[in-house]
Amino acid sequence: MTTKKATFGAGCFWGVEAAFRQVDGVTATRVGYAGGTLDNPTYEDVCSHTTGHAEVVEVTYDPDRVSYDDLLHVFWRKHDPTQLNRQGWDIGDNYRSVIFAHDDEQRDAAGKSKELEQANRRAPIVTQIEPAQTFYEAEDYHQQYLEKRGRSSCTPQLARAS
Repeated sequence: MTTKKATFGAGCFWGVEAAFRQVDGVTATRVGYAGGTLDNPTYEDVCSHTTGHAEVVEVTYDPDRVSYDDLLHVFWRKHDPTQLNRQGWDIGDNYRSVIFAHDDEQRDAAGKSKELEQANRRAPIVTQIEPAQTFYEAEDYHQQYLEKRGRSSCTPQLARAS
């Protein structure tokens, strides 16, 4: 089996990770930090808003079972991409909407997907599309956080989204 990676930032990584873990063809997920300037940041570093990192989910998937476009669909449905540097009560650059593309194919697909999604929105989509950067795995207690607590979502929007 050949796998690929995709990396998405869509607010607090707990609910986003839970959503991707439910997708058939996703073989693994890890939450962590990407897009900043500090090597090996901690959660406290990222929450200080001085490192530039976003909370992200790294998705490992089998492209024979799920397409990158399908993952993008999940991404758009699990957050509000029109909110700049926030999702609901969570405010800060670490909660920004961002797609880290691992190759040109992902970058192009993300750009086309963003254009299609914008046609369904009144407010401008603020999602950034950037080249994938170093992924720093978050502390163990953040991994599968909601599942460890018997929950599938951390917000009503995530629970309702399809």
